[in-house]
Amino acid sequence: MIKRVHFPASPLPYLLVAPQIVITIVFFLWPAGQAFYQSFHIEDAFGLGSEFVWFENFEVLFTDPLYLATFWRTILFSALVAVVSMGTSLVLAAFADRVIRGATFYRTLLIWPYAIAPVLAGAIWSFMFHPTLGIFPYFLEMAGIDWNHYMSGNQAMALVVLAASWKQIAYNFLFYLAGMQAIPKSVIEAAAIDGAGPVYRFRTIILPLLSPTTFFLLIINAVYAFFDTFGIIHAVTKGGPASSTTTLVYKVFTDGFIGLDLGGSAAQSIVLMVMVIALTVFQFRYIERKVEY
Repeated sequence: MIKRVHFPASPLPYLLVAPQIVITIVFFLWPAGQAFYQSFHIEDAFGLGSEFVWFENFEVLFTDPLYLATFWRTILFSALVAVVSMGTSLVLAAFADRVIRGATFYRTLLIWPYAIAPVLAGAIWSFMFHPTLGIFPYFLEMAGIDWNHYMSGNQAMALVVLAASWKQIAYNFLFYLAGMQAIPKSVIEAAAIDGAGPVYRFRTIILPLLSPTTFFLLIINAVYAFFDTFGIIHAVTKGGPASSTTTLVYKVFTDGFIGLDLGGSAAQSIVLMVMVIALTVFQFRYIERKVEY
């Protein structure tokens, strides 16, 4: 006869979980609820009153060509950041996994950028690519490229993509390196004995075994590009020139805090939240099928 173990009721588990629940309610659920409520209102010019307008804020958004352009620009920006940061970190992790002498020092250097605040990372890249003070425009001019991201929208977008990707490389690098070190060395050695070269082993053995890590990082990088790149864009271009680097999260800021359109800004934040949730569901629904656990 199997005896069941009974533990006495204790408030300790609830007390341990309570701080996280309070933080979630205060900083996530409550602001989201306020934004949802405010998205159905229009504030007057002095902020002294509001009018309930149902879905008018959302109708204005989806008939605004500037907002639709910002929508597709954000998709492009997020895709570029994910591809550049994940691809670069995968290559760096592959080299770091093979380093024997000075491996700790090499890995530490690659982790450091993650400790830098997004605004500071943006300021660093903005200074390095400053048209008159930066060192990179000097070398680009020698190559025949006239660099001025304050005047060129394409150059500004390239700069914020590079800055945002550089900030995220360290995070991706940690997970890819951990995933590679978890692969049994016997599998790699057996393939090497069978005559498989380094590139072939990486493509047919390491990459498939890293698919769970890649799937996880794909979601994290998408969320990062949608939300956490605000500080970088604000420090580098402030959404310019001519809104060429304005993403959805930055437009929420400009319309709400600068344009004082609180109802429209709240509606944009709801659309952004729904968009990220839909993207995550799509990734779990379709992309996860190709993941090998």
